[in-house]
Amino acid sequence: MPSTSAALPPLGLIGLGLMGTAVAARLLQAGFSVLGCDLVESCVAVLVRQGGKAASAEEVLGRCERVVLSLPSHREVAQVLALAKGARRPGQIIIDTTTGDPECTAELARDLAEQGVTYLDATISGNSAQLRGGDAVLMVGGELAAFTSCGDLLAALAPASFHTGPAGAGAKMKLVTNLVLGLNRAALAEGLALGEAIGLDPELTLRVMRRSPAYSRAMDVKGEKMLRSEFSPDARLSQHLKDVRLMLELGEQAGLPMTLSAAHRQILEEAEAAGLGALDNSALIQVLRGLTAKESRA
Repeated sequence: MPSTSAALPPLGLIGLGLMGTAVAARLLQAGFSVLGCDLVESCVAVLVRQGGKAASAEEVLGRCERVVLSLPSHREVAQVLALAKGARRPGQIIIDTTTGDPECTAELARDLAEQGVTYLDATISGNSAQLRGGDAVLMVGGELAAFTSCGDLLAALAPASFHTGPAGAGAKMKLVTNLVLGLNRAALAEGLALGEAIGLDPELTLRVMRRSPAYSRAMDVKGEKMLRSEFSPDARLSQHLKDVRLMLELGEQAGLPMTLSAAHRQILEEAEAAGLGALDNSALIQVLRGLTAKESRA
């Protein structure tokens, strides 16, 4: 790990939401100098307080040899890179932590390669709190040589990084892991909701499940939030709904029935329609409790 930001050229960071702010914190703690931007001024202010420097997207791409993207979807990634097209240059490496459509990701990588720019889709398994705490995993698609050359940056972000194949493979692996993670979370929510409905003590129910073969890490990460109905976001519900829709598209392309994920999408869509989309994804328990949006905020 580098010990001083002066020893290394600045890293660029475009996107300073929940995950982007955690990315910045990890990089700054590792001693990197971070030059970042976001459309939301308050997010930029957080970066500056953390010790980073603010700039426009054009300045970030113009000054940094390696640029990390942390954006809502592949659509925003394409828009940012198109707007700052003149600032890109051969030899640059784009490390994209966004969870996007794998086909669009692969196409973007091909387009950038024609300009001499290397693209890695470095998706993150874990929410912003887990990344900040050093408990996330990176799944990286793209050229193996670029993956290797970015080992210092990847190690600063997470203790484990896997090269999953060509560009787009990182996005595919993220969707597969998020499928299982999301269903674990949904199963936990339904189990807790049922326990409450039939008169079991909620705290005891969670404690028993944690010690039983039913255990999953979702119980540690989301269990207390569900019990307390405390849904400050580590990962927003609407963002996971976006991922579930991408999973179902992949399943359709592969000719694979996705019955559980289809049911999960329905629950998440009900939660979003109830006004819970900006809350933590653990808020899906409110739908399973049969609560309205008003009751959910009470």
